[in-house]
Amino acid sequence: MRMIDTGAVDRALDFSSLVETLRDTFRDGAIQPVRHHHTIERPDGAASTLLLMPAWSDFERAGTSDGGFVGVKIVTVSPDNNAIGKPAVMGLYLLLDGRTGEPRALIDGQRLTQWRTACASALAASYLARQDASRLLVIGAGALAPFLAKAHSAVRPIREIRIWNRTPANAAKVAEALAADGLNAAVATDLAGEIGSADIVSSATISTDPLIEGRFLRPGTHVDLVGGFTPAMREADDEAIRRARVFVDTMAGATKEAGDIVQPLASGALLKEAIAADLFGLTRGEKNGRENRDEITLFKSVGAALEDLAAGIAVYRAVDGPAGPDR
Repeated sequence: MRMIDTGAVDRALDFSSLVETLRDTFRDGAIQPVRHHHTIERPDGAASTLLLMPAWSDFERAGTSDGGFVGVKIVTVSPDNNAIGKPAVMGLYLLLDGRTGEPRALIDGQRLTQWRTACASALAASYLARQDASRLLVIGAGALAPFLAKAHSAVRPIREIRIWNRTPANAAKVAEALAADGLNAAVATDLAGEIGSADIVSSATISTDPLIEGRFLRPGTHVDLVGGFTPAMREADDEAIRRARVFVDTMAGATKEAGDIVQPLASGALLKEAIAADLFGLTRGEKNGRENRDEITLFKSVGAALEDLAAGIAVYRAVDGPAGPDR
């Protein structure tokens, strides 16, 4: 069994290729039960969340010589970790042979998640953001922020990147790292003004209070909501939902777990039938993405296990060589 660490994941993947891998995977499909979601209460701090995300190849459709793969991601989210200098999100990805169940790889789950999450947002943006979108606002300065900036830059001609965070020093660190990689990135201080001037607004926070107010969105903006993964979390307000054509990564996941969808559905600000499409419908050409230059589009992702499976297979094959698991 391969042990694949952060550095190996980074060497195995690139943003453009992973976006196309995810496009193929959503189009072709995989088996993915709705993820298991458990709350771990703690007497002396914020509760942690345990997520179990299984997926496996659709063996009847795969028709591959290697028999496909089975994978499961084990993730914990512990908000109090930030106070002790540790990431809030921890995880591992276990990839199994689809025919025998033999473990093939244990992959750094945090890094795999960062890559696949950012590339899923970029995949959505390839259908929903204007072709000439050049100004990107990233809200949040966690580990995912630079991945979102680079992934969106892989599908749209991004020339300016602004990073906003409640703690400006954290935003500065992300901006400096992106600048060191040759991207035009700087700290944003006026959140409302930046929302009003951005072509793409990408938010990755665990906020329970909306940060994106719909009244500030200008026509033609694409909103990418990544962070809120429970019904209690919210990154955009009802006005943003009302003004936008709304898209999700998966209907089952977003309508059950995403506060940015669940809460507007409960209040009546959003009707379920008004959700324009998920990534399956977009990639298969069954639904339209952006229909005109001036419409506001909004994409909400909560994460899909098939994204992890696709990224995990891509990493394993890159590390193990073209001969694959039977080598």
